[in-house]
Amino acid sequence: MTCWYEGPLAAFDTETTGVDVETDRIVSAAVVVQDAAGTRPRVSRWLVNPGVPVPAGATAVHGLTDEHLQRNGRWPAPVMFEIAETLAEQAAAGRPLVVMNAPFDLTVLDRELRRHRASSLDRWLDSSPLLVLDPRVLDKHLDRYRKGRRTLTDLCEHYGVTLDGAHDAAADAQAALDVVRAVGRRFAARLERLEPPELHSLQAVWHAAQARGLQAWFARSGSDESVDPAWPLRPDLPAAA
Repeated sequence: MTCWYEGPLAAFDTETTGVDVETDRIVSAAVVVQDAAGTRPRVSRWLVNPGVPVPAGATAVHGLTDEHLQRNGRWPAPVMFEIAETLAEQAAAGRPLVVMNAPFDLTVLDRELRRHRASSLDRWLDSSPLLVLDPRVLDKHLDRYRKGRRTLTDLCEHYGVTLDGAHDAAADAQAALDVVRAVGRRFAARLERLEPPELHSLQAVWHAAQARGLQAWFARSGSDESVDPAWPLRPDLPAAA
């Protein structure tokens, strides 16, 4: 029987105007679908004119300028609909979805859907919830004592995965998918008996524990930075009084 990490997987990634899920916007996104390890992936790409200026710092990361997005990007509303539909299709097919640092990408998509579609990501997933695999959470739990950063670039280097064109949504999605397969193989003894629905639930617990540990580290360092324990989607902010 084929283990989940050798079988069908999809992956999702975004590039944005910044790192605040509540206010920043998606400028590009991609979904990569691979039916089995080593097979040719199918890639869907979206380029978005966000309707707001793209900060120079964000452009320096992903290379997408205001001029390029205004000329080639599509309006957000139909794009967000298409992305949500595509993710819902993966969920309905029972295909696990790889998302590196899932609380960022899935939450920023949710907020864009609320902003442009008066909806939410959960509404697209009523009948079939996502089965998310987050390489950052998996790696941090399975190899918790390894020192060093755990960005996608770091994980690719550690697991021997090629990352061509970092900060391109399709390239990052494919690399994250390959990292998850590599994590599965390296820790097969601990993962092969877990099915994706169980692994999804476990990652929520693991991420919460990781967030508590990071929060404690911030406190010891004298920082007041907060860490959200929610995974894979952050809850709504409370309404302003």
